Amino acid sequence: MMNRLNTERRISAILVALLLCAGSVGAQKAERKNVRDGNKQYRKDNYTEAEVAYRKSIEVNPRSAEGVYNLGNALYRQEKYPEAAEQYQLLAGQGERLMQEDPDNNAQRLAHVFHNLGNIGMKTQEYQKSVDAYKQSLRLNPIDDETRYNLALAQKLLKDQQQQEQNQDQNQDQDQQEQEQNQQEQNKDQQNEQKKTQEEQQQNEQMSRDNAQQILDAFLQDEKDTQEKVKKAQMEKQQSRKREKQW
Repeated sequence: MMNRLNTERRISAILVALLLCAGSVGAQKAERKNVRDGNKQYRKDNYTEAEVAYRKSIEVNPRSAEGVYNLGNALYRQEKYPEAAEQYQLLAGQGERLMQEDPDNNAQRLAHVFHNLGNIGMKTQEYQKSVDAYKQSLRLNPIDDETRYNLALAQKLLKDQQQQEQNQDQNQDQDQQEQEQNQQEQNKDQQNEQKKTQEEQQQNEQMSRDNAQQILDAFLQDEKDTQEKVKKAQMEKQQSRKREKQW
């Protein structure tokens, strides 16, 4: 009875293994078919249709290096650079595993991946990323003259970009200094103007006080003169009365 049970278990395990194997073979066939369909469309410059086919191959096998790489190329041809870079980065992140599986073929493929990443950096004017990617590509394929030329160009463009940024920073600093100087001069002019205004106000106030004093002095003098005239007139009147009495 025990032997029969063990035999049935072994048979079940074999059937499961066969089913898994059959499923794996079927998935591989579906993956390969979608990749071939994508390649046909790609060669006809039908990059949108190729993208659809490559995505189907990845749905079947997310670890499909060929599907991911070709999808990146199809996206690149459509100028979908961020999306293409994302696919290339996925492969770059699997570089160690790919080199262990198939060092010869995958070294060349990874070299192309980094070369394309360098091209995307050139398209988006991210020259530092281009330089780094091209260098990595040359490490995998040192005899690639196109990558070597692109690296030299990217290095020159990076240097020019850095120089331009440095000049912009210097110009900004100079503009900032000029603005600060102008502000200081404006503040000084405002202070001088305020001082001048205060002095004029003080002068006007002094003149007003002087005028008021002059007016008061004139009034008092007139009052004094009037009083003296009245007093003189009274004295003359009294003297006149005295003379009349004596006469």
